[in-house]
Amino acid sequence: MDIIGVLGLIASLALLIYLTMKGINIIIAALLSSVLIAITGGLNLETALKEDYMNGFTSYFASWFLVFLLGAIFGKIMQETKSAESIAHWIKNTFGKKRAVFAVVAAAAIMTYGGVSLFVVGFAVYPIAVSLFRAANLPHRFIPAALVFGSISFTMTAPGSPEIQNIIPTEFFGTTPTAGGFIGVLTALLIMIAGGLWLGRMVRQASANGETFMHPAETTAAINESASAVEAGELESFHSKKPETVKDLPNIIVSVLPLVIVIVLLNILGQFMNPTTALLIALTAGIFLACVTMYRFLTEFWGSLAIGTQNALVALANTCAVVGFGSVAAQVSAFDSLVDNLVNMPGPPLLGLAIGVTVVCGITGSASGGLGIALPILAPIYMSQGLDPGAMHRISALASGGIDSLPHNGYVVTTVRAICGESHKRAYKPIFMLSVVVPLIAMFLAVFLYSIF
Repeated sequence: MDIIGVLGLIASLALLIYLTMKGINIIIAALLSSVLIAITGGLNLETALKEDYMNGFTSYFASWFLVFLLGAIFGKIMQETKSAESIAHWIKNTFGKKRAVFAVVAAAAIMTYGGVSLFVVGFAVYPIAVSLFRAANLPHRFIPAALVFGSISFTMTAPGSPEIQNIIPTEFFGTTPTAGGFIGVLTALLIMIAGGLWLGRMVRQASANGETFMHPAETTAAINESASAVEAGELESFHSKKPETVKDLPNIIVSVLPLVIVIVLLNILGQFMNPTTALLIALTAGIFLACVTMYRFLTEFWGSLAIGTQNALVALANTCAVVGFGSVAAQVSAFDSLVDNLVNMPGPPLLGLAIGVTVVCGITGSASGGLGIALPILAPIYMSQGLDPGAMHRISALASGGIDSLPHNGYVVTTVRAICGESHKRAYKPIFMLSVVVPLIAMFLAVFLYSIF
C-alpha cells in the first residue's frame, strides 16, 4: 500500500476538518485539501484541479441542481408564509414545557420529513426551542442536539423520506424512495426511539447535576465564524426577526398540507416514474399549494423565489465542493486500496458497502456529497454480486447518516454556532452521540438483518 498516499488522505481530511472548524469557506477548504491530496498522491496538480475536481463538481451540480432549487424554494415559501412557525407553535402548545425536548425534536422531524430545507427548519424551530427550554429550565446547550437529531437522523434516512439522501440511491440501484421494506422502517424507529431516550437521559442528568437554562451571548464574532456554512441573508433575517404571535400564523392544518402533499406524491409517483422526477413534481405541487392556501401571508413571492434560488446555489456549491474533493481523492492509489479492502473484507457483503459509504461521507463531512462520491464507485461492484437492491439502497442511506456528522459537517457548524450561538465544546458531545453513534448502531443492525432475512 502507498504509505505516503494513505498519509495524504488522512492529512487532507484533517486539513478539511480544521479549516471548516475555523470557519473557512468550504469551497476554499475543499480546494486547499484537494491540492494537498494531489501532491501527496503523486497526481498532476493541474489535471487534479481542472479535470478531476471540476468534473466531480459539475457532474454533481448538473445531476441535483433542480432538486436543490425546488427544495430551497419550498423551504423559503414555508418560512415566508409562516407555516413552519405555525407547526412549531402547535407542537409547543400541544406538548408543553414538560416535554420540551420531545417537542423540539418532533417539530424538526415533521418539517424535514415533509421536505423543508434543513436551514429553514433550524431557524423556524430554534425560537420555539428557546422558549420551551427556558420554561422548563433545561440547559440551552442541548438545543443544537435536539435540532440536529430531529433534522438529520431518522427523517433523513427513513423509507419514503423526500430528503436527497434517500433519493440519490434510487439512481444507482433502480429502487424507489420506499426501498428497504420492514427492516428500513424498523431501523428508522430504532434511531428515533433510542436517540430520543438517550437525549432525554442526557438532559435529565445535566439538570440533576445543577445545570440550568442560560442563554449564550450571541456575538458578531460567532456569526462571522459561521458565515461559510450558512446563507448570510437567512442569518440576518433570523436575528432581526420579531417573534410572531399565534394569531399572526396560518392554521395548523393548512400549514401541514404542503408537507403531506410532498410526501404522498413522492411515494405514489415514485412507484411509476424516476424518483428524482417524482420528487421534483412533489416539491412543485407543495410550493403551489402553499402559495395558494396561504397567499395572504406571502407578501414577497418573487423575493422568496430569489432568496430560495440563492440559498440553493450556496448549498449546492458547498456540496459540490466536497464532491470535487472526493473526486480528487478517488484518483490516488491509496483510495483504490481502501475500496479493495472494503470489497474483500470478511463478513457479509453489505458490511463493506456500509463502511465504504460511511467512511467517504465522513471524509467529506456531507451525507449527500459522500453518496455522490461513493455510490458511482461501489454500487456497480455490489450490484454485480446479485445483492438485493432495496437492501443496498437502505444500507447506503443509513450509512450516509453516520460519521458524516463529525464536527466539520456544514449543518452541524451552522446549527451550533450560527443558529444557537453555542460552541462545539459545550454542544457537540450530545450531537455526536445522537447523530453518529446511534445511526452507526442502527446501520450495523440493518446489515445484520438484511444479511439473514
